[in-house]
Amino acid sequence: MIPMYPYYGYQTKCQQVPITFPPQHQDVQPGLEYLMNPIPISDNPHYKGSCKLEGKVAIITGGDSGIGRAVAIGFAKEGADTAIVYLYEREDAEATKRMVEHYGGRCLLIEGDLRQPGFSVDVVKRTIECYGKLDILILNQGVQFPQESIANISNEQLEDTYRTNILPHFYMTKAALPYLKPGSAIVSTASVTAYAGAPLLVDYSSTKGAIVSFTRSLSLQLVSRGIRVNAIAPGPIWTPLIVSSYSAEYVKTFGLETPMKRAGQPFELAPAYIYLASDDSSFVTGQVLHVNGGVMTET
Repeated sequence: MIPMYPYYGYQTKCQQVPITFPPQHQDVQPGLEYLMNPIPISDNPHYKGSCKLEGKVAIITGGDSGIGRAVAIGFAKEGADTAIVYLYEREDAEATKRMVEHYGGRCLLIEGDLRQPGFSVDVVKRTIECYGKLDILILNQGVQFPQESIANISNEQLEDTYRTNILPHFYMTKAALPYLKPGSAIVSTASVTAYAGAPLLVDYSSTKGAIVSFTRSLSLQLVSRGIRVNAIAPGPIWTPLIVSSYSAEYVKTFGLETPMKRAGQPFELAPAYIYLASDDSSFVTGQVLHVNGGVMTET
């Protein structure tokens, strides 16, 4: 029996949020959401859209599962069409597509490797061919490989972490910029580890710090064009990244170190992405929103 904790926002009709998780591990990263127990909660059925993204088109990298899936669902509820970019997790991606279409959104699935610079050009080209425009870029892809010592971080791991987590931010932004107009938004997924650090994730944390600096600098460069650039720094969130990077023993207590004494669920981040992608945040750029269960950070 998995202990459950009621989500604060809906005491009487809430989804029940797990406090702890059964031990589990997947050997390949990125992980597969459909194999997780329990499946992450990506959809808040009580969230009702209000046309905040009506007629918009968004690219979401890492959109097949986890946070990316929750964002795609939230965007669909708000009237946006999406292009979902994923590496090989086709079954998860197809499930996300069905969820998006359930809420009336269109969803283009694009499979490929964002570590290859030319693939970003193809992603944008296919999105424009499908929808005729691009308004929102969500940069959400990521991997992490915990190591107890920096001495254990191989050159191959270091390069893979950087080539996955930060370099595609440059590739995708460069490919998308010719199509972004005033009012467009770029939103990246940073991490609480960029601020609080993480002894097992020295390379991963440093890429997330790079994303914070990327966000701040790019926002200053693009503000005169009317394009806003922001980021979100999640705390511990129950996604395939967790079960594919940590040991089964670690998973049992994942998230309990937060002041809320639990990990977050993907659906709890989606409204923050909607806010930063919509005109609600028209006076916000170069900022990082912290959705982390109460962890205090220096911004």
